[in-house]
Amino acid sequence: MTRVLAIVNQKGGVGKTTTTVNVAAGLAKADQRVLLVDLDPQGNATMGSGIDKRTLEHTVYQLLLGLSTAEGVRRRSETGGYDILPANRELAGAEVEMVGLEHRETRLKTALAHVADAYDFVLIDCPPALNLLTVNGLVAADAVLIPMQCEYYALEGLSDLINTIKKVRQHLNPRLEIEGLLRTMFDPRNTLAQQVSDQLEQHFGAKVYITIIPRNVRLAEAPSYGAPAVHFDAACKGSQAYLALAREILHRMDTGPEPAVAARALAEGER
Repeated sequence: MTRVLAIVNQKGGVGKTTTTVNVAAGLAKADQRVLLVDLDPQGNATMGSGIDKRTLEHTVYQLLLGLSTAEGVRRRSETGGYDILPANRELAGAEVEMVGLEHRETRLKTALAHVADAYDFVLIDCPPALNLLTVNGLVAADAVLIPMQCEYYALEGLSDLINTIKKVRQHLNPRLEIEGLLRTMFDPRNTLAQQVSDQLEQHFGAKVYITIIPRNVRLAEAPSYGAPAVHFDAACKGSQAYLALAREILHRMDTGPEPAVAARALAEGER
């Protein structure tokens, strides 16, 4: 059964796209069939997958407006080993144009319904904002993966995001859940980072991934070569962490987090 994950954080610069691209490539390395949906007008996931966003004729923009199908938009990332629905700056206008359309919050979900069965995982790279594009991602998803840095402002942003997830679950997508919180760009020498990490574990328990993504220059370099880091330099610490995360995601699919802890985590997060 297809698992649809929205990778979401309204705060920019937290490693959201890096996480989406490398988890997609890591899952593909584990023989999973993966579709990446670039829902960010910046198109960074598209470029990081080795596809030139400037030359695209059909993108997620046309998909959301009903001008093309998922089959017509879909491209193959040869450097990542997965399929992708790419995006470019055209997508920035989609939010305004969708306002007057029927079922504006469910357009991505409807479009994905035609191709989702062909994949084990669909990963949606949402924009760094809680806007209509992000809502489309949340409505289409089964669960949310939240990458975040361990710093003070990240905790405030997390509260806003959880409130949004709760509202989407109440009104648009009752099956939506939190898949996990991922600590990114982590520096163990930073006392504040350690403190925030401890707070996340206390409040969210098993919802916090065991895997931690370290600060790593190779993760930052890989997009300029149009390849996920797990292919660009599979031996670097950042790539090894994302490969471990892919394995952890697959393990959770089989076993799930400890039920009592997970239930408490969601209850604490939604207060």
